[in-house]
Amino acid sequence: MPLFRQTTAPQHLFRQHRPKLRRLMLPAHSLNCPECGLLIEIPMLGQGRQADCPRCHHELVRVENRPFTTPLALALGTLILLLCVYSGMFMTVSTIGVYERLTLPFMLEVLILQDFGFLAEVMFVFTFGLPLLFLLLCLYVYGALAVQSPLPGLLMATRTMVRLRSWVMADVFLISTLVAYIKLGDVVQVDFGSSFWLMFPMVLLLLRTTLSVPEHWVYYQIHRLHGHTTIYADNTGKICCSRCRYFRPSEEILCQVCGTHLFTRRPNSEKLSWAFLLAAAVLYLPANMLPIMISSNPTVTEISTIMGGIIFMWDSGDRAIAAIIFSASIMIPVLKIFAMAFLLLCSRYGVPFDIRKVSLLYRITEKIGRWSMIDIFVIIILMSTFHTNIARVTPGPASLYFCLVVLLTMLSAHYFDPRLLWDKYGSEQENGHT
Repeated sequence: MPLFRQTTAPQHLFRQHRPKLRRLMLPAHSLNCPECGLLIEIPMLGQGRQADCPRCHHELVRVENRPFTTPLALALGTLILLLCVYSGMFMTVSTIGVYERLTLPFMLEVLILQDFGFLAEVMFVFTFGLPLLFLLLCLYVYGALAVQSPLPGLLMATRTMVRLRSWVMADVFLISTLVAYIKLGDVVQVDFGSSFWLMFPMVLLLLRTTLSVPEHWVYYQIHRLHGHTTIYADNTGKICCSRCRYFRPSEEILCQVCGTHLFTRRPNSEKLSWAFLLAAAVLYLPANMLPIMISSNPTVTEISTIMGGIIFMWDSGDRAIAAIIFSASIMIPVLKIFAMAFLLLCSRYGVPFDIRKVSLLYRITEKIGRWSMIDIFVIIILMSTFHTNIARVTPGPASLYFCLVVLLTMLSAHYFDPRLLWDKYGSEQENGHT
């Protein structure tokens, strides 16, 4: 049976709002775990209850305590803070011959004017564009559910909203700002504006919002609005969708619940994952060998590689910041490349260790990849600060390669189907008993 976490509501609420509570509940049904493939019977779940896979402990189903109001309130609050952060003063930097009032739109403008449009797109998309789109979709979907109105495009909006969650990097940019502040503190005077301080609650609310979207429950509620069922009494001859986790007739090409392709295992998962991984490994060489940042003033020009900058900061006494940059720019990409290669080999040739630990390795590898973007965001902040003839910082060619390495490793983890590990482990166990 699944493992549950439950929080209970006061009994008088159940008496007063029994019809509404029934509407919020998720009926009993069965599903396949999207990480290990185990068939699990889920009992009826009410508010504040969650079911996890008993084999790999992956979260399967969850119903929020206040399923409609909590995501709406979180998304609205986060949206207001996001607009305030992007419209206010982020920081001021002053020293001899340099005084800059930095806002986030100004940073984008500097990148575009100096022909670094790719970095401007990266910053805009991951720190503003995707968070904004995610929040607007969240308001649209949960607003429709709250007023019980089957608005057009709910399925597409939900599918997009769910997929955007892992690509939102406002928290990574916030940590990058702190890293840049430590680097700037020795040479300039830095004063943080209101936008910087508002970014802390914004990031916390944004992270909480991403956690308050249980897509399995949301898809059920959307189809209930349209008078459709997502749950079958008999799942014989049906395929469990890997996205929405509902069983669908095997003759369907696209899942009629969430609109994604139906498959028992992701087609060409290993080939796609290997392709992205090998491309990342190849690009990692120029990302480390070529200059990632060029600093210049009227008397001297310094060209830094990733490792060269880390060594310089370590020798200069900034060992904490050197350790952070080393972890984000060297250790995480390398470990992720080796971890993904190990997982792919395990899916093909067998699992040499405890399968649960290997499955946990995949989960960690999938989550930490985006933190390697710290170095890119630090360069963007430094470039926005120093862009005059007196002091100038420009990205080197390695910045493009490194950014591609981060994105390619994330795609490699995304396209890998972890159920292949459990399939291989299961076949090995069967062969061992015969």
